[in-house]
Amino acid sequence: MRYRRSEFDVTDRINTTDPVCVRLEVERLHGALYPGASPGALGHVFDDIAARYRGEHPAFDKCDTAYHDLQHVLEVSLAMARLLDGYERSRGDGPAFGPRLFQFGVICALFHDVGYLRRRGDRRHRRGAEYTRTHVTRGGRVLREYLMGCGMAEFAGPCAAVLHFTGYERPIASIRLPHPIFRLVGSLLGASDIIAQMSDRCYLEKCHERLYPEFVDGGIARRRTETGEEVLFHSPDDLIRKTPSFFVGASKRLEHDLGGAHGYAGAHFGGENLYWDAVERNIRFAKKLGEGPEVVLRRRPPAMTG
Repeated sequence: MRYRRSEFDVTDRINTTDPVCVRLEVERLHGALYPGASPGALGHVFDDIAARYRGEHPAFDKCDTAYHDLQHVLEVSLAMARLLDGYERSRGDGPAFGPRLFQFGVICALFHDVGYLRRRGDRRHRRGAEYTRTHVTRGGRVLREYLMGCGMAEFAGPCAAVLHFTGYERPIASIRLPHPIFRLVGSLLGASDIIAQMSDRCYLEKCHERLYPEFVDGGIARRRTETGEEVLFHSPDDLIRKTPSFFVGASKRLEHDLGGAHGYAGAHFGGENLYWDAVERNIRFAKKLGEGPEVVLRRRPPAMTG
């Protein structure tokens, strides 16, 4: 059995709690695909997003969502760079991205959950998770402003729509974009979000201890119906028991809504899709836990990095 450290990616090589480690790997992939091309905003956007999550940006409070934290953002961004790489290396006659779209895709990944961050002086909500239902729209506004100021203004128009491939505020089929290439970027981004979190070494532990409280704060643990209120998740244990059924829905989203974009990880890794292998291991573990009367998780996830 391959050993993997909790704070490292599916290859056990990249520390996904460290923005510098992830940036260096993303820049390496960019340089290998586009020799001689400037990395552009990739040189500073990792520092910029880390500052926001750490509370070092003048406009935003420190991240207080324990599940959707800085490590999650870095894991998604690394997965996005790998899917972009896999696509470019296996696209055949398909349209090329080129360095600017590659950079745009990674920046979208870095900003895809920035809508959870509360602005300083926010009096409407006490916690970032309370923005769960609207965080993608909020993040789109922040990303548009950022792109306008970092020399990538040509992507400010479609950026908000691209971010919606990671959320459920809009059906993916209804998202309108100015060119099919942006739909492909969005599909890769949505796939990266799913495979990065579900392949996390501590995915189930994080769902149990971190995601469930976010669901409560965000109103996701319950939903309103015509006849009253339905409880979707009664407890952290209940969330774990229902994880295999969530995987079925996530698989359908990956294959149908996102066009199987997660498959480009196989092209990146030379044939083996390490992300999908890790996802399946986590689901097998969840099924095993669900067989017993009570969920017991003894492996603690790493400390918050947001």
